[in-house]
Amino acid sequence: MSALAVRVVLVDDDPLVRTGLRLVLGGAPQVEIVGEAGDGAEGLDVVARTRPDVVLMDIRMPRMDGLAATQQLLARSDPPRVVVLTTFDADEYVVRALASGASGFLLKDTTPSTMVEAIQRVAAGEPMLSPSVTAQLIRRVVHASLPGAEAARARAAAARLATLSEREREVAVAVGQGKSNAEIARDLFMSLATVKAHVSHIFVKMGVSNRVQIAICVHEAGLA
Repeated sequence: MSALAVRVVLVDDDPLVRTGLRLVLGGAPQVEIVGEAGDGAEGLDVVARTRPDVVLMDIRMPRMDGLAATQQLLARSDPPRVVVLTTFDADEYVVRALASGASGFLLKDTTPSTMVEAIQRVAAGEPMLSPSVTAQLIRRVVHASLPGAEAARARAAAARLATLSEREREVAVAVGQGKSNAEIARDLFMSLATVKAHVSHIFVKMGVSNRVQIAICVHEAGLA
């Protein structure tokens, strides 16, 4: 296995699903399956032991579901990237997992080549949600607030964005529009390295762990 392969842990309560994923991903030199688990609690232990780059996390599991496991994983000091596995692209649990910091989601019937590409992109810190899917999910999150809470959320979002420099804010808005780093570099006339640096600074200043959380904030502030 290549030293550059992305180390992956599979967490799903269905042994057949895990077997299928192992077969699909095991033949790809870009990916190395380093562990498996049948529920969220076991997944936490396996991740602590194997220290993967990416976790493919089912949502509905016994004992500890994928949402709770994702939240606990992302609270760790050096968390892996988490990609949610689901059969529904607008699953409410998926929306909640993304808002909590998951890097994206994959449908369980995703083609092998697309799944490998998505895992590589997530491991590299790149977005894996298309603009249309991102927009759909962001609307679910933004409009899920209770009546009367929108103004408070908008103020809080604006305050977080106010911590950014003008250029960082431009990048944040572009992230909120679902653009990739390459698209942002092209549209804002920056080098790719500069865009990546800005995104890293935004993560730190806003206290977020993925681009979906930036996008939610931008949408709540009414900037996208």
